[in-house]
Amino acid sequence: MSDYTKIAPTSDLPLANEAKEFLCGSKTICIANVNGTYSAMDNICLHRGGPLGQGMIENGKVICPWHGWAWDAQTGQASQDSRAKVTVYPLKIENGDVLLEM
Repeated sequence: MSDYTKIAPTSDLPLANEAKEFLCGSKTICIANVNGTYSAMDNICLHRGGPLGQGMIENGKVICPWHGWAWDAQTGQASQDSRAKVTVYPLKIENGDVLLEM
């Protein structure tokens, strides 16, 4: 059985086409809202360690605010390097809460 952790109320989720940082235990997670679809992924850009949750959404991708690397919020795949991929976590919304499976 899956073990989901509550990380925030749904009222804290990012607006459409925005990203935001959330704490899940000792780890910071990026939650992106791409055209109304929420995704959760590691917050650290593999290029130079930038905070993805402080980036923006452009053409359906999370853009790192430091050097502009683009990340697919559904798959975690980088546009600039086919070998670079961040972890994407299962996310669900239940009873007004955002739940994440680590």
